[in-house]
Amino acid sequence: MLALFISSNLFGQVPPNPFAAAPEPNTSVTYNNPILPGFYSDPSVCRVGDDYYLITSTFEYFPGVPVFHSKDLVNWEQIGHCIHRKEQIPNGLNIFAATLRHHNGTFYMITTNITGGGNFFVTATDPAGPWSDPVWVDVPGIDPDLFWDDDGKAYVISSPFILYEIDLKTGELSEGRKVWNGTGGRYAEGPHIYKKDGWYYLMAAEGGTEAAHHQTIARSHNILGPYTDNPANPILAHANAAGQGNPIQGVGHADIIQAHDNSWWIVFHGYRSVSDKEHHTLGRETCLAPVTWPKNGWPVVNGNGTVDVDMTCPTLPLKPVAEPPSKVEFDNNELGLDWNYIQAPVKSNFSLTERDGFLRLRGAAETISTNKPSTFVGRRLKHHYFTATTQLEFDPKNENEEAGLILLNNGSHFDILVSKKGNDRILTVKLQFGQTVYTSKEYTLKSGPVKLRVSGDKTTFTFSFAQGNDEFTEVETADAKFLATETVGFFTGIYVGLYATGNGKASETNADFDWIEYLKN
Repeated sequence: MLALFISSNLFGQVPPNPFAAAPEPNTSVTYNNPILPGFYSDPSVCRVGDDYYLITSTFEYFPGVPVFHSKDLVNWEQIGHCIHRKEQIPNGLNIFAATLRHHNGTFYMITTNITGGGNFFVTATDPAGPWSDPVWVDVPGIDPDLFWDDDGKAYVISSPFILYEIDLKTGELSEGRKVWNGTGGRYAEGPHIYKKDGWYYLMAAEGGTEAAHHQTIARSHNILGPYTDNPANPILAHANAAGQGNPIQGVGHADIIQAHDNSWWIVFHGYRSVSDKEHHTLGRETCLAPVTWPKNGWPVVNGNGTVDVDMTCPTLPLKPVAEPPSKVEFDNNELGLDWNYIQAPVKSNFSLTERDGFLRLRGAAETISTNKPSTFVGRRLKHHYFTATTQLEFDPKNENEEAGLILLNNGSHFDILVSKKGNDRILTVKLQFGQTVYTSKEYTLKSGPVKLRVSGDKTTFTFSFAQGNDEFTEVETADAKFLATETVGFFTGIYVGLYATGNGKASETNADFDWIEYLKN
């Protein structure tokens, strides 16, 4: 026993993990995961020449399904949205995973609207838009995929793995055929079909989009099957010894692409935890890894089916894109593509023109929730360490009116806000978690603008304010895990944004935001 203890702890060394890749300290880093930080989940990618286009799911946020462009698969610039008109989804949206494909000069985005309507696709000749009205497709399940065979026939398949031939002009379907059962992992979803070397490959995510998430694949010589499982499944997983302790967990929901230099790559999502209990706040983020796919063989992801934050593999020639400005002055007539509303907005409650250089919000009767178009506009939180600051001019006439800076995830939110109490204008921090609401100490404000600030240090959020030339006063600190997906539920990540509400009836007072600044710390 003593010899065993000494041998395993000699000189304080820990036995290496025999399943994990050995560290390579002298190898240079070529790019970092995630390639799209923040809530960009369920990625799908396609290529046209040497241009790459990528989309992600968006759930209740509008505009929906952002479209990105890249020349190198690492650096991405948003160019539009597939769901950009309320008329496309008039009864509300809850957009699950989508597939993006290009065929004969037309882009197709197919997805599921859980709120109503089910599965549909839209088309565009320019991926930046405009995109068409939906063509509804009566297939069961979620996360549909489109595939064109060499003979020109088009097929659709979704989470139950029932394959249909589809008429893409009408959405009409052939009789469906069950072609695969998956490998037995729970919540199979996100299927994609590929054809290579005469084989049809059918890939899907299994295990649920939490820690057990993983990617599996099967193949057949006939698109109708039978499909044979890869004996090395899963091809991507961190719920094993090789991925244990990796900063990125919950990897899966992937799509494979062949680059214009014939190399193979896989995009997928994963989350980065803020604690050892796997609470994640930023949502599921888009990542990238190389794939080796030999002729007549199976795809192998990054050598051993795991990926790292710091990637050292060769890439396409890197072509960085410009970072969006850290400070938005609200001096344009429209917000940038990275701004979203909850559901399609009531346009009269938002204005960039009524007061020059300000974003004017008019509080609706609705408070912030996930299924009603409340007066909220925001951007994804993309970093664990950050500072967001805004300047607000708001002198409420009634005690029901409030406006401020908000962190939001699935209907739960932390706010630093201005409201009215008696004859005073007051500032408080309100932490709303489910049906539980905590309100901080009140601070009486002087007349004039007020700066509102929230900062994050991975595990906590700190709220503070300032007026004039005063230093910022810290009001409250909150544990980040209470806005984590594991706590509030569902599939999104935190947004940082601006809001106003009348708490039961429409506000009479405008809330004018002069600017907002978001800095990575």
